[in-house]
Order: sequence, then C-alpha cells, then structure tokens
Amino acid sequence: MAAHIVGEVMTRDVVPARPTTPFKEVVRLLDRYRISGLPVVDADDKVLGVLSGSDLVRTQAHREGTAPPPAVTAGDVMSSPAITVHPEQSVPDAARVMERHGVERLPVVDEADRLIGIATRRDLLRVFLREDDDLARQVTEEIVVAMLRLPSEAVRVCVRDGVVTLDGCVELRSQVPVLVRAAWRLDGVVGVVNCLGFRVDDCAPRPPAGTGAP
Repeated sequence: MAAHIVGEVMTRDVVPARPTTPFKEVVRLLDRYRISGLPVVDADDKVLGVLSGSDLVRTQAHREGTAPPPAVTAGDVMSSPAITVHPEQSVPDAARVMERHGVERLPVVDEADRLIGIATRRDLLRVFLREDDDLARQVTEEIVVAMLRLPSEAVRVCVRDGVVTLDGCVELRSQVPVLVRAAWRLDGVVGVVNCLGFRVDDCAPRPPAGTGAP
C-alpha cells in the first residue's frame, strides 16, 4: 500500500539547458518541445537552476526601452538554487514541496545530485486521477484481505469520484479505524465514508479482575 513514488511518474526524457545557452536558444527549445520550463545543468549534469517561460517574459520586459545589454544566457535568468527531489520520495511529499515553494516543476536527481528526470505538476496530479474501480480493487485486495485478513465479501467497497464508501461487518471494532485510515492513505482517495459494523467490541473496558460478569 505504499504511496506512488516520484520515480514512477517523472518524465525521463528531459530537455535541459546549459548556463551558457543563449536566451533565444532557450526560447526555441521551449517552443520546439512544447514545454513551459526546463532545468539548467552543468557539465556533470548537476542541476544549477530552473528556467521557466515566466522568467523569459520577465527578462524581456525589463529589456524593453533600454540600451542593448550583453548577450543574455540561461544562467542569467534561471531561478537558483533549484528545488529538487529524489526518485524514491513519495508523490504526496513531492506535491507538498511543489506547493510550499510555489513551483510548477521539480528536477529529479540521483544520489550525486545529477539530473535523471523532471516531475511536473501534471505528472503528480496524474496519480490522483485514478479510476474508481481501480481504487475499489486496491482497498479490497490490499486492505480488507491482505492487511485485515478478512474475506473479500465482508466489506463492500464502493468508490465514486475518489470517495470510498465502506459498508459491511468486520470482526473486531478495532479494525474499523484501521481500515478507514488505510483507505485514506491511498493515492487518489479524496474522502472515506464509514458505514461499517463489527461483531466483537474489543475496545470495551474489561471488568476489574476478580469480579464476575453480570
């Protein structure tokens, strides 16, 4: 039930630039590959920064009406240092990093900080656009059967637009919150409705030792 990791969703065919790549060549790269940004790497493929179309527009706006400046390169306009992630990080963690720093893409680097891919906002969101039937199958197979060791028919799992409804009867009362929390942790789940019953209340306080049950 582990969350998807960045390495599973990242784009491996990355279009990078060098710090010395001229401004106009960067514009051509963005247009040719229909992308909105790219990482800037050194000769060892280590990420130095990230450059977006917004950076180019901002630079061009500042140049309007001024004397021609020296040739502008990717290194002049990139955002640095780059916010990077590793391929084994979970997709939710990467999404939080992206949101916290207000960026649209995260270069993915290996142990030596060399570029191996890029994760865009679209790549990360794709994980959460899962089919309802796929989610229902995962809840049943990985949680009800594999984790709680219950018959698959013990819990009816219905998923609609990412909202999981759990109905049926588990063996122990303590299994109910376990099942609910585990379903919440699955990638693509946006809500859980608990309609579960139980056969044995193993959460009820036990009578003190030496007292007989009424």
